[in-house]
Amino acid sequence: MLTTLAIRDVVLIEALDLEFGPGLGTLTGETGAGKSILLDSLGLALGTRADSGLVRTGAAQAMVSAGFDLPANHPAFALLAENGFDADPGEALVIRRLVKADGGSRAFVNDQPASAATLRELGGMLVEIHGQHDDRGLINPRGHRALLDAFGRLDVAGVAAAHAAWRAAEDALEAARTDIENAARDREWLDHAVEELNRFGPEPGEEATLAAERADMQKGAKLADDLVAVGAHLDGSDGGLAALRQAARRLDRIAPEHPLLADALAALDRAVIEASEAEDKLAAAAEAMRFDPARLETVETRLFELRALARKHRVDPDALAELRNELAARLDRIEAGDAGLAKLEAAARDARAAYLALAEALSEARRAAAGRLDAAVAIELAPLKLDAARFRTVVETLPESGWSPAGRDRVEFEIATNPGAPFAPLMKIASGGELSRFILALKVALAEQGSATTMIFDEIDRGVGGAVASAIGERLKRLASGAQLLVVTHSPQVAARGASHWLIAKSHDGLVTRTGVRPLGADERQEEIARMLSGAEITAEARAQAMRLLEAA
Repeated sequence: MLTTLAIRDVVLIEALDLEFGPGLGTLTGETGAGKSILLDSLGLALGTRADSGLVRTGAAQAMVSAGFDLPANHPAFALLAENGFDADPGEALVIRRLVKADGGSRAFVNDQPASAATLRELGGMLVEIHGQHDDRGLINPRGHRALLDAFGRLDVAGVAAAHAAWRAAEDALEAARTDIENAARDREWLDHAVEELNRFGPEPGEEATLAAERADMQKGAKLADDLVAVGAHLDGSDGGLAALRQAARRLDRIAPEHPLLADALAALDRAVIEASEAEDKLAAAAEAMRFDPARLETVETRLFELRALARKHRVDPDALAELRNELAARLDRIEAGDAGLAKLEAAARDARAAYLALAEALSEARRAAAGRLDAAVAIELAPLKLDAARFRTVVETLPESGWSPAGRDRVEFEIATNPGAPFAPLMKIASGGELSRFILALKVALAEQGSATTMIFDEIDRGVGGAVASAIGERLKRLASGAQLLVVTHSPQVAARGASHWLIAKSHDGLVTRTGVRPLGADERQEEIARMLSGAEITAEARAQAMRLLEAA
């Protein structure tokens, strides 16, 4: 509910701080006292268009701040979270709007900058203002279907789930059709590509293996002459190893003659061993790098063809094997497409039938609920001096293009204000007071199924009095038993029903005219209601009648 309203420098209001409570609150005052300024100020905080004309003469800017106490599950918190605002459900929600004299404006939610569009969307969730030019709340047909569902306690979750399943089945069918059509269009190319890849038989990692083998054989070709020359130096009857062995045999015969000769023989033996090992290593290296020119040509041809095939298909050579599997799978889908498509078509038909069955049941339930709502509103019309009017809830089946998770229906509230007159949308009512009374009748019948936490009725009693005004007050109080209502009224019967009462008055100090608002105590309420009954001169009889109204309320 709305808990606080702070206004600074708006037209005739210099500074005003108000606190509100639950239930029915009434605002009264003489004509021209400034009741519209108060509503304009609140509208500014709720996101209406900023007008520099609202800034008080001589002030640099106007400011309006509205505080709300909301339950933790209120949809306003979800909206704020979606738009990146920090809002603790356990704390008050404060909306602030600044309008500069030069026309600029700024908006804040809990001191975080906000756009005017966000403010309007948020304001629509928090407050419903019903007046002569109101086009929100119950007037907007976009919300009528949800209101009827809430009135009838209709569960649309099953229909929404069935709609989602149907759309998913249709999407799967469409994707399969597109895939098959594309694949069939490329059938000739697919046949050729799969046959070519199968014939070539690429393997993952094959490029690296072939490249390494080719590099080794190329090295062998380059080093072959050197290896032969080195081998000639070591091997054969004239090679270095043979000479070392011959020297070792001769030294072995004379080594006993001197210790140094024995050391020389040992060193020579080691040299023979090392040279032999070198000879073995050379032979192993020559074998490792030995190449067959025919094999080299085969490897190079395979490698070049592998890379050319990869370039042709614009993939990495290692991906050719996987590409072959993917293209083969596409061919398989073409061949198995008819059978698979038939299954998807059957699934889509079944899903559509399931949605239609649930949607039709929901439509029937809506039509039944519409009848009950029409009867409930009709009961409320006569006491509100709308006995010649008729109300109906129209439930129409939409074309398939309009089917949604909420079903197949368009719902709109319509009225006929005079006997024989055609039914028309609620917003076609010309009279502001008549419109407000229709809204009140609807609100009472709907048992407060709207989303806003606070409702404001502007001069709902315009043009009526006596028993009708009393009926309006009684219904407002009944409606306010589970919500917060603020009513701008000229009717003493309505004012007396309020749980709280504020007086809007204009004052003038000789230089500046100001509008003020103050809460009234019990005695002051009696005096104000007596003024509303008798006019400028308050009589004892008016005071007595005011007391009777307050006691009856």
